[in-house]
Amino acid sequence: MGLSQINAPIYEALRKLRRMRVVPFDVPGHKRGRGNMELTEFLGEDCMSVDVNSMKPLDNLCHPVSVIRDAEMLAGQAFGAENAFFMVGGTTSAVQSMIMYACKSGDKIIMPRNVHRSAINALILCDAVPVYVNPDVNRQLGIALGMSVEQVEKAIEENPDAKAVMVNNPTYYGICSDLKKITELAHAHGMLVLVDEAHGTHFYFGENFPITAMKAGADIASVSMHKSGGSLTQSSFLLMGEKINSDYMRQIVNLTQTTSASYLLLSSLDISRKRLALSGREIFAETVEMAEYARSEINQIGGYYAYSKELINGDSIYDFDVSKLSVYTLPVGLAGIEVYDLLRDEYDIQIEFGDIGNILAYISVGDRKRDIERLISALSEIKRRFGKSGAGMLTQEYINPIVAETPRKAFYADKMSLPLEKSVGHVCSEFVMCYPPGIPILAPGELITEEIIEYIKYAKYKGCSMTGTEDINIEYLNVII
Repeated sequence: MGLSQINAPIYEALRKLRRMRVVPFDVPGHKRGRGNMELTEFLGEDCMSVDVNSMKPLDNLCHPVSVIRDAEMLAGQAFGAENAFFMVGGTTSAVQSMIMYACKSGDKIIMPRNVHRSAINALILCDAVPVYVNPDVNRQLGIALGMSVEQVEKAIEENPDAKAVMVNNPTYYGICSDLKKITELAHAHGMLVLVDEAHGTHFYFGENFPITAMKAGADIASVSMHKSGGSLTQSSFLLMGEKINSDYMRQIVNLTQTTSASYLLLSSLDISRKRLALSGREIFAETVEMAEYARSEINQIGGYYAYSKELINGDSIYDFDVSKLSVYTLPVGLAGIEVYDLLRDEYDIQIEFGDIGNILAYISVGDRKRDIERLISALSEIKRRFGKSGAGMLTQEYINPIVAETPRKAFYADKMSLPLEKSVGHVCSEFVMCYPPGIPILAPGELITEEIIEYIKYAKYKGCSMTGTEDINIEYLNVII
């Protein structure tokens, strides 16, 4: 009997295994939860009974020949891809696999500088050379935008030997580039197109969303199913177009992905794909309706600016993801991270992130109207209780870097540790970033400037969660000797 989107092969195989009551003399050592009752009590017997290892009836993620292969085939069909791989190392491992497929040591790759750290980590691993396209910046909101077609064209003309062009689509804030035009441009010059689509799962299943990577003709895309698709944290898809050798890609993935794939993650991908394939249109229509309502109400509070499609300029903001509730906070005299902290500490509301000037509340079908009302009323109260003049506040989220060395060379170079103020003029050999969103303020190989140090100190002072440095307090930076 043929498979269709109503099937979930991994999930079905796990249910069958559970009914069989097989005696386990294999790993994991908790033996269906009996060996760790406190954990079983916490996570539940149902969960622990399917936390199992690869075995013949359940296939093997490293070399799938049965139920995992079937589930991946169904995922490929659902996403409109030639092939799809289940990824259990998050979209981080999917992004790194894309880059390591496209580039060998010394190969150039064109990419926006406001990439997630996983992309620059991939350059450290495979020794590819980045050709950064500094994205346009919306000066009012202080956020980096998409890549303009003209910028990509210039980078291609100046680097005709580049192997690939990488695009973030959408950005964390919901901003999309002209993906179709960029793809056509890259293909005309024999370059692969890789898309970090971490925040765009819903584009594939909802209506009236920006174009998907696969529809635009891109070669490979990394999709965070766990973000807006409903699967468990750390589970993602790697999508491939017809030009990609999926057998070789499997070898690339297996260089870094675990040989002990979690069936909790795999089954969550399988079930979530089935759910979105069958009901995604209704699910995301509801999500958009909630986001649009929240945006409208927040804008009526005054001061805050919940932005949307009115930002579209036909190029660096070619389209906008209306399911994203991105809100500019500086006019009420509060940095985004301050609003983030107040929502959590004073109102027990956890949003996705706050940075210098903006917050992002991630809306999904799991939200309820009353939750949205609670967020709106909390923002209104925060303005009344804590709002002040916005004068003298730092606004810039993104600073164009000066690249002095490749990420790999800088990361492995001889280095010394200097206090922040004394590091100006040196080349950084590590990352500095606010997480989320995980876009580096500094990456290995970039020149440290006064402006960057001012930004780091300001972000620390405002309470941004910072990461990437060897020094846990971010008071010292490692620089190349």
